[in-house]
Amino acid sequence: MTEVIAGISVPDSAIARAATELVRDTEDDLLYNHSRRVFFWGALTGECKRLKYDPELLYLGAMFHDAGLTERYSSADLRFEVDGANAARDFMRSYGLAEHDIEAAWTAIALHTTPGIPEHMRSTIALVTAGVEMDVLGINYHNFSHEHRHEVCSCHPREESFKENIIDHFAEGIRKKPQITFGNVKADVLALKDPSFKRGNFCSIILGSAWPK
Repeated sequence: MTEVIAGISVPDSAIARAATELVRDTEDDLLYNHSRRVFFWGALTGECKRLKYDPELLYLGAMFHDAGLTERYSSADLRFEVDGANAARDFMRSYGLAEHDIEAAWTAIALHTTPGIPEHMRSTIALVTAGVEMDVLGINYHNFSHEHRHEVCSCHPREESFKENIIDHFAEGIRKKPQITFGNVKADVLALKDPSFKRGNFCSIILGSAWPK
């Protein structure tokens, strides 16, 4: 039976069910519930804006978007967003999905912490970021009805200390490779959580480059 939450149907294809099982097995409750909520916020945004979107692609993007924070998929030197995108790409290829769709999901995951760009791209990419921004940052919180917020969070609860705990998850996922935070929002995470962290500085890199002038 198709699962429906806040009027949004969860894709019930073989690949969607497999993605749910995989993410459930590799992520803890906080990340799993967060990923599911991201799907619903993204889908509700798409419905509100009357966007044409592929629910299955949106679901895959949402479910894998934080996979790079897990031990299973974390690399030694890539941004966690790219690790998650690569995990989704490999998973989708194993099911024979079209490269055009794989590219959309990869891009959605890779760009989900890069504000100002995804909303101008195809709907899968825009809506994954919209879902993440709603769940983590509360962007457009009041555009969602109380009933929809309550129903989604009843099915996939936010922990009482979700705000602090999601920051802790980010920090643990990237602490061993601080260089990946240069030029992106995760530098703020390590600045808060790691006293030894030193930010890279864009202007210092320019001025200290090997160019003579």
